[in-house]
Amino acid sequence: MEMPLIVTRDEPLTEELLRLAAAAGVVPEVAVDAGQALRSWRGASLVLVGVDLAAGVAALAPPRRTGVHVVGRDGVPDVAFRHAVTLGASQVIELPGSGDWLLDVLADATDGQRAAATTVAVLGGSGGAGATTLACALGLVAGARGPACLLDVDPLGPGVDRVLGFDRLDGARWGALEQTTGRLGSQSLRDALPRRGGLGVLTWAAGARSAPQAFAVREALSAASRGHEVVVADLARSGSLSSEVAGRADAVLVVVRPSLPGLAAAARVVSGLPTAARIGVVVRGRAEPRAVAQVVGAQVVASMTDQRGLDEAVDLGRGPVWSQRSVLARTAREALGWCAEA
Repeated sequence: MEMPLIVTRDEPLTEELLRLAAAAGVVPEVAVDAGQALRSWRGASLVLVGVDLAAGVAALAPPRRTGVHVVGRDGVPDVAFRHAVTLGASQVIELPGSGDWLLDVLADATDGQRAAATTVAVLGGSGGAGATTLACALGLVAGARGPACLLDVDPLGPGVDRVLGFDRLDGARWGALEQTTGRLGSQSLRDALPRRGGLGVLTWAAGARSAPQAFAVREALSAASRGHEVVVADLARSGSLSSEVAGRADAVLVVVRPSLPGLAAAARVVSGLPTAARIGVVVRGRAEPRAVAQVVGAQVVASMTDQRGLDEAVDLGRGPVWSQRSVLARTAREALGWCAEA
């Protein structure tokens, strides 16, 4: 994986930049002269040129590229701006004042090498519709194809770790993220989560059921989308946090029971979602898709019958998808295909 390049001979500046890089979860290359910098110039994900070596690097006329910044510490001389123009640098940065901004840039330089994930929010159109079960199935099917992450954002739900059989796996829960400050790197999140195969899960520790703090959800959603191919969020049926996550998602899936009360409740849920959200309905049961869509106010993207042996499999810790030919696996593939079109 391409890493940032630091070009400086200034030891205090080097120490400061290495500290920021460590906080961002990256290990940069350090070049102490212009010639060494030129050899790694093209391949680096980001280039930070110290003001002490900016003139020397500019004199070698390195090829133009994006992601170049000139960096100084405790004051930047006017001449550094002329060197920055010659290098095609986009910013001249002074530390420590711009440290938080540079931390974000360092994190993005590595995280940005992966295309942003398809982000799917899932919620029930009525109580007991099976939204958490579907969210878990989506995560398992996506995780069988590539890196996937499942965020449990429903404090009144059963807990995705219990449905999946992940509850005894070691890893970070929401409480740990709420104790941190600053930007969360995608690699740090991947390494911290309870994980089995391609699926990592972020939920609550045993006994902790209060809703996660909004800032923690935003950071987790951002880091997960930079570090995975698919991110699924299991949401509560209502609330400001559910509305915010739904508004940030590429697609929203509402799980509906095709009874009169179920459809009426689902219609209210759909009407309360952000107007910009791309909403699809997953029907749990048999119903005419056009009729459901007309009542609920959103397109039916998949339907599923009840899966035999589901409750027993969950109780035994096998999870809801133990065969890729099962009802839930098929439904999850159909729904993910629709979500990927967003």
